[in-house]
Amino acid sequence: MSENGVDAPTGVRRNPTPSLLTALLAEGLDPGYAAAAEDRERDHARHRPLHATAWCAGGALVLGLIFGVAYAEASDRAPGTDQVRSDILTQVDAAEARGADLAATRDDLLARTDAARTSALAGDADGAAVLGRIETLEQDAALTPVHGPGITVTLSDPAARPDLSDRSRPGADANPVIIDRDLQAVVNGLWNSGAEAVAVGNVRVGPGVTIRQAGGAMLVDNQPVPSPYVVSAIGQPSRLQTGFVVSDAYLRMSGVQQLYGVGFGIAESDDITLPAATAREIRSAREVGGQ
Repeated sequence: MSENGVDAPTGVRRNPTPSLLTALLAEGLDPGYAAAAEDRERDHARHRPLHATAWCAGGALVLGLIFGVAYAEASDRAPGTDQVRSDILTQVDAAEARGADLAATRDDLLARTDAARTSALAGDADGAAVLGRIETLEQDAALTPVHGPGITVTLSDPAARPDLSDRSRPGADANPVIIDRDLQAVVNGLWNSGAEAVAVGNVRVGPGVTIRQAGGAMLVDNQPVPSPYVVSAIGQPSRLQTGFVVSDAYLRMSGVQQLYGVGFGIAESDDITLPAATAREIRSAREVGGQ
């Protein structure tokens, strides 16, 4: 009899609870996982595979051998590299010394030539006139040192970030910001502003002098000039400064200063001394202008 007092029909078979659902409710983990974990623990407990240990030991031995050979080669090569660098620096110093000696000899010969020429031409009126003409031409060709008031324009590359990957060249700049066209524009702007003589660094700018860039080096008349670049101009300071600040060169460098952070400044000076330019051999010439 049922709970409601009604007899259940005889011969009616209830659906039994599925065994899969019962297993899922009773066991949260499949027995296969537990069996596999038990087998794995039993296998590790018996012995550790020797081939895995052998492979690890062999790999460590090979890596140690490779690093040892690389270190030995680097150690053997380092003294040779240092010796080559030392030899190159010695050759550079010797070449600079020879260049300085030749420049001193040239200056001495030029002084003797000028003295002999003055002695030969200053004796009469015609010779004095020729001598005056020669001196005028030498001044126009920037072959005589000069001094006087003027202004200086200083350009400098921004400070380079430290390169931690190569500490053997602490002063090396990766990419200079100031290029040869910047210096050319400044020099031309000073000439247009009324400069009587101009020099970049300690190199006088005269006819035939070039300002160009070779790699990271700035060459003025084929002489290296490092940053900061000091462009000196002799002339009336107020006129030079007024003319330069309205020139295209000033606008160009002001833009470069704002965009890339280069150093750019102008200063007046009561006395600026500029050296003579290097004299060049003239093989042929002709007068222009019709005078």
